[in-house]
Amino acid sequence: MSFARLGTRETVLQKPVASALDTVNLPSAPYVDEPLVRSFRARFARRMLRLVGWRVVLARPVPMRCVVVFYPHTSNWDFPVGLLAKWLIGIHFRFVAKDSLFATPLGPFMRRWGGIPVDRSRRTGIIGRLAQAFADHEDFRLVVAPEGTRRRTEFWKSGFYHLARTAHVPVGLAFIDYPRREAGVGGFIELTGDVDADMTRIAAFYADKTGRRPELATPVRLTPGR
Repeated sequence: MSFARLGTRETVLQKPVASALDTVNLPSAPYVDEPLVRSFRARFARRMLRLVGWRVVLARPVPMRCVVVFYPHTSNWDFPVGLLAKWLIGIHFRFVAKDSLFATPLGPFMRRWGGIPVDRSRRTGIIGRLAQAFADHEDFRLVVAPEGTRRRTEFWKSGFYHLARTAHVPVGLAFIDYPRREAGVGGFIELTGDVDADMTRIAAFYADKTGRRPELATPVRLTPGR
């Protein structure tokens, strides 16, 4: 399947991002139609996104330090769309990914693009190390896919929540929506420590976001007691 067929033009909705934004008291995030930085990557991203009919949104200002959750993650195509959006925006977002990806020929590129390898098969103290990275850097924006897999599971992984609370940073709500052909960051929220209330707000934001394979999207909820 070609990159240009990642959505059908007939299903593009001409309306602002996220009707669920009102539920979480966030303003609609504006579109980014022109690069926010001057670079070859940004110009390339603009051309590619226009070619395939995708648009990028970005809530601003973007905190210098934040944990950004990306949802729904149901397809390998999410990565190139997200990477083009990152280049268009021009902000250095780091991201975590399974360590096996860094053992492939893509490894050097993954690191150059901001990737941080994580061994998901065992506990490695990654939350503590990432929290320390937030403490050590004035500019540290980290993207996490809370589902942890492209397959459907019953719960999100709670690492993003504990990391944001430990590092005392806000959570960005990043998304990809294939019917609308939109991707980006719709807003930022401060977690309260009330897990149920926080997850209800997050779920409301993502209620109208649809992945390429909706049947694989994990419900927006954490394992009880985590």
